[in-house]
Amino acid sequence: MRFNMCVAALACFVIVICMQEKGHGAEGPGKELGQNHLAGEKSPYLIQHAANPVDWYPWGEVAFAKARKENKPILLSIGYSTCHWCHVMERESFENKEIAQYLNEHFVSIKVDREERPDVDKIYMTAYQAMYQGGGGWPLNMFLTPELKPFSGGTYFPPTDQQGRAGFLTVLKTMHSAWEEQGDEVMSSADRSYASRLHSVSLVILTSRSAH
Repeated sequence: MRFNMCVAALACFVIVICMQEKGHGAEGPGKELGQNHLAGEKSPYLIQHAANPVDWYPWGEVAFAKARKENKPILLSIGYSTCHWCHVMERESFENKEIAQYLNEHFVSIKVDREERPDVDKIYMTAYQAMYQGGGGWPLNMFLTPELKPFSGGTYFPPTDQQGRAGFLTVLKTMHSAWEEQGDEVMSSADRSYASRLHSVSLVILTSRSAH
């Protein structure tokens, strides 16, 4: 009962955050050719990702509306400027053109600076820890429905499969397949208990080691 109350509280908190967003994420005047939607942001961490080939959006209604309109899952990636593994994953995966192309085609990608938005970080780190019985770290990479409810996630992922561990591109393809082929089940699982383990036995849950 206590856990269910915590889940309900988290859901309400996410809704409140969404309602409080007032225009953040709109195209800024600082956006230049070859840059994504992070250009013009104030956070040094977000600016570091502005030239990535990934079409990053900041946390805000522009990204949320795109996900709803196109019925695409969201990749929410949270980190901070002095995080070692955040920079490793950027270099290995977010600057990789093949991975970026796949992300841009099948997901709406949102980048968050946990030092700028500790409220968003707290919500999804708590959800991750509930889903995987603890752990966590940064970068935190969560897969969300267009309604911002998490259905899977991890921390650092290597770019390719290594020693029995799924690489990031494999993870993306698995999440895309689950969304396309089992979308109703993914949505209902997230709705029933989005901060707990998925109820669907057919959806592969991919975890990764904690990284900080």
